[in-house]
Amino acid sequence: MQSPPFFASSEPASNADSPAPNAGAPAFSPLYRQIKGLILRSLQAGEWKPGDAIPSEIDLAARFRVSQGTVRKAIDELAAENLLVRRQGKGTFVATHSEQHVQYRFLKLVPDVGDISQEGPAEREIIDCKRLRASADVARALALHTGDAVLQVRRVLSLAHEPTILEDIWLPGAPFKGLTAARLAAYHGPMYALFETEFGVRMVRAQEQIRAVLPDADQARLLQVTPDTALLSVERVAFTYDGKPMEMRRGLYRTDKHYYRNELQ
Repeated sequence: MQSPPFFASSEPASNADSPAPNAGAPAFSPLYRQIKGLILRSLQAGEWKPGDAIPSEIDLAARFRVSQGTVRKAIDELAAENLLVRRQGKGTFVATHSEQHVQYRFLKLVPDVGDISQEGPAEREIIDCKRLRASADVARALALHTGDAVLQVRRVLSLAHEPTILEDIWLPGAPFKGLTAARLAAYHGPMYALFETEFGVRMVRAQEQIRAVLPDADQARLLQVTPDTALLSVERVAFTYDGKPMEMRRGLYRTDKHYYRNELQ
C-alpha cells in the first residue's frame, strides 16, 4: 500500500497522528478534515459503493497513519452530512438515497400539520422526458457548452393526493444515457436513488435560489391553481462528491398547505 500524504494540522498532533511528509499539504487544514477529504476521495472514486460498509475506524487509522479519534471525528462529520450512516453494532455504511432519513434531504417542503413523511410517498407523474441541446443558462449551470446534449424531465409531485410541486429537471446527456420517461415512471423509489443505483451518480450537496413567482397558464393547469396564485420558485443545482454539477432543477411549489423549511447552522 502506498504511503498516505502528509497531513498538516493546526492542532497539536500526537505521534500517532504523524504521517509521512509531503510538502504539498495545506498548512491550515485540521488533521481530521484532511482525513475526511481522503475518505471523500475514496467515495468519489467508487472504492465503496452506496450501501457498502466502509473499513473500521481502526483499519482506517492504520491506513492513514493517524489516531482512531481523528478518524472518528472525520466520520462524525460525514455522518452529519448524510454521506455515511452509522449502524449500532454493524459498522459505518455509505449512505444511499433509498434510506428513509435521506430521502427528503433536498425536499424542504413541510405540511402545516405534521411532517412530510406522514403524508406518505409523493405521487409522481412524468409529463415529459426528452433529449435536447443545452441552452446557455442550463449549460452554464451544468458546466457544459451551449448546445451540448442534455436530458429534460418535467414532472408533477402530488402530496396527500394534491398536485403540489411542478419540476423541470435538466441532466447532462452522457452520464444519463438510456434514461427514459418509461424508466422514470416504472421506478418507485426517489429519483436520486435511481440516479445512484442505475447510473452511478450520487448527489451529495446542492445550491438553491428561491423567489416568489406567478405561474404561466400551463404551469397553473398542471398545479391546479389560478394564474394569479403566488408560487415559490426553487432553482437548485446538485453536485456530486467532487463538486461536479450533475443536475439543474427548477421547481414551482404550492405553499397554501405547506411551507419551506431550512435549517441553518
